Amino acid sequence: MTQTSNPAKITVGDKVIDLPVQKGTLGPDVIDIRKLYAESDAFTYDPGFTSTASCESKITFIDGDKGILLHRGYPIDQLAEQSSFLETCYLLLHGELPSASAFEQFETTITRHTMLHEQFDRFFSGFRRDAHPMAIMTGAVGALSAFYHDSLDIQDEKQREISAHRLIAKMPTIAARAFKYSVGQPFVYPKNDLSYSENFLRMCFAVPAEDYVPNPVLTKAMDRIFILHADHEQNASTSTVRLAGSSGANPFACIAAGIACLWGPSHGGANEEALNMLKEIGTVDKIPEFIQGVKDRKYKLMGFGHRVYKNYDPRAKVMQTTCHEVLSAVGDPNDPLLQVARELERIALSDEYFVSRKLYPNIDFYSGITLSAMGFPTTMFTVLFALARTVGWIAQWKEMIEDPSQKIGRPRQLYTGSAQRDFVPISGRA
Repeated sequence: MTQTSNPAKITVGDKVIDLPVQKGTLGPDVIDIRKLYAESDAFTYDPGFTSTASCESKITFIDGDKGILLHRGYPIDQLAEQSSFLETCYLLLHGELPSASAFEQFETTITRHTMLHEQFDRFFSGFRRDAHPMAIMTGAVGALSAFYHDSLDIQDEKQREISAHRLIAKMPTIAARAFKYSVGQPFVYPKNDLSYSENFLRMCFAVPAEDYVPNPVLTKAMDRIFILHADHEQNASTSTVRLAGSSGANPFACIAAGIACLWGPSHGGANEEALNMLKEIGTVDKIPEFIQGVKDRKYKLMGFGHRVYKNYDPRAKVMQTTCHEVLSAVGDPNDPLLQVARELERIALSDEYFVSRKLYPNIDFYSGITLSAMGFPTTMFTVLFALARTVGWIAQWKEMIEDPSQKIGRPRQLYTGSAQRDFVPISGRA
């Protein structure tokens, strides 16, 4: 970060205040308002923090207008096509791609941390059998801090690293157990001779009655889906993790907070909403009526447009290819849902109503169809998102802890309630 020579000037009353302008590697300049309140007795007002940089970060960059997503400088499509999820994890955590020996050590460490404490399994039985898997995930991840007291000192660099490895390694095991518990099947333990994504799929779909045979197409798709969701800059759940972490909370509690935020339908639940929309449309012949309903604001168009991307979501292109590969391997390429999705995409990219509003398909549009074809119920969609995003959350948390300028989060407000008034006893109230 460098400071430009020309400060921004803001006039408050009769006072002109100079504010430094900071320039990052990429993206718009940032006006540093940290001293604004002290010098003017005024706050800025920015609901949703859409024009506020809450931190300095070296992890992820998004240019929504150009449809660019970079992890540590690497385009997301290159990582999704050429890398693996664990290699992307290493990149997000350490800032550089690993050497062969460094990656071998990292992969071995993650693999050997996938087991859960045996007493931890009792935790799942405390939930109702019909509990939503995200409810289980929120509680279970928070409970990890009760089992791993040796890595809760956030000021110890080694303990931060151990916690990061444990979270990345154990999240698939917890997610698979949440799934198995919800469908009434026995838990499946991880195997050290399988890859990260292969292990997760086995823990979800293997049963004692028969051997599990990995499908390389599904394994590749799962790994790619994890990469596409690994991090996404300062979104709602990441900001939640950072805000929780700014108080000094342990990493397991912070990630649990992120999972709770991700559960919202406007965030991690969007792919489930998109799939439900396609099911409600049903067939291609009903699309014109649906489109007109969207224009008349009778129906919501899910899976299109994005809070940040004002162009085609770069992750959606990779997800589209993945969707077709999965359906060709285990589903029907002529699946009505896919036909509806393709026609909706065609219309959205050509109809002036959608083009003028930049309502391009996003990653959620295709990921719901893909995950459904792989055998996951809609209740697991956000769980898979949380599993993948854990590495981004922990990288962002780690960066925040190591930033000497970071302070406990304390947003301000524009108060519009009653002015000071005196208490009136109940006998004297009208």
